[in-house]
Amino acid sequence: MIKLLIVDDSALMRRQLNSMFNEEGDFEIRFARNGKEAIEENRLFQPDVVTLDINMPEMDGLTALSLIMAERSVPVIMVSSLTEKGALATFEALALGAVDYVAKPSGTISLSIDDIRRELVSKVRTAAKSKIKTTRSFVSSRPVVEKPKTIVEPERKPIIRRGVAQNGIVVIGVSTGGPRTLEDVLPLFPADFPYPVLVAQHMPASFTLPFANRMNSLCELTVVEASKPTPIEAGFIYIGKGGADITVAQRGGNPTIIPKPESKEFLWHPSVELLGRSVLENYDATKIIAVMLTGMGYDGSDAFREIKHRGGKTIAESETSCVVFGMPAELIKKGGASVVLPSDRITKQILAWLK
Repeated sequence: MIKLLIVDDSALMRRQLNSMFNEEGDFEIRFARNGKEAIEENRLFQPDVVTLDINMPEMDGLTALSLIMAERSVPVIMVSSLTEKGALATFEALALGAVDYVAKPSGTISLSIDDIRRELVSKVRTAAKSKIKTTRSFVSSRPVVEKPKTIVEPERKPIIRRGVAQNGIVVIGVSTGGPRTLEDVLPLFPADFPYPVLVAQHMPASFTLPFANRMNSLCELTVVEASKPTPIEAGFIYIGKGGADITVAQRGGNPTIIPKPESKEFLWHPSVELLGRSVLENYDATKIIAVMLTGMGYDGSDAFREIKHRGGKTIAESETSCVVFGMPAELIKKGGASVVLPSDRITKQILAWLK
């Protein structure tokens, strides 16, 4: 049995979630109506997983999460609204140690709860087996620029190049646990890094722009959301827009990011597999570096294995640092990983290869 603590101030939401998980047959469920009750239930019930609302009376979800992680760390799934404010709060929660998030249904809960049933149940089961990331080594030593309160186009940062060979690219695939793990990887790229970086992070459409802005405040490279056809340039990290797929194609003789509607051929979006295939079609494989980070499933493993087969370099995140050792494990199992490394050593390896 999986011990699940559901924290939500809405009685209707609690009833709907109770019914959903009871039907699964292998959950023992307790409830809390606010952050104060959640802390107490975490202490007494000792759940395997917590689903935690953000906006609650008496004590909000972020405050409760910080206290839960300090007293008794447990995998937490945030239940967040699909708004700019909700997205920013969700990233704060992930920074505090939450494992993942699910978009809270809008409108009439009883009519829309089934829309998230499969995703929520899957993520709760995955979280029950996941590892909790509570620290990041670089955070205390790096100045963090306060993120903007409103979503604006990130300021273009100066690009410094020192004669390293161009015409290469770094491709990163990531899912569950990705926002925290990317903070171990992307900020370590120096301002003169000679390759562009493309990231396919499984994420809802309304979350990717706030996430790109957050990462831009942490990185020396300019981080942008790839939401429209965009020529690919060194000095940039491109985050694929959620609710769509990100591909690479030739426009005017130059590699260009082409966002596309979600393809039914692929289960996860933005699709790592589709991005990897399109990069192979437009770059010399020996100039491709593909990185597979934490996440459940197998998205991108075939494309990244082909990159390695054709002479490219690939990195799989090791189980020691993965929140969920699914996607990297698949790449390793298929013989597609050149090296296996914890998240905090990945960028150093990429820089070493380029030297």
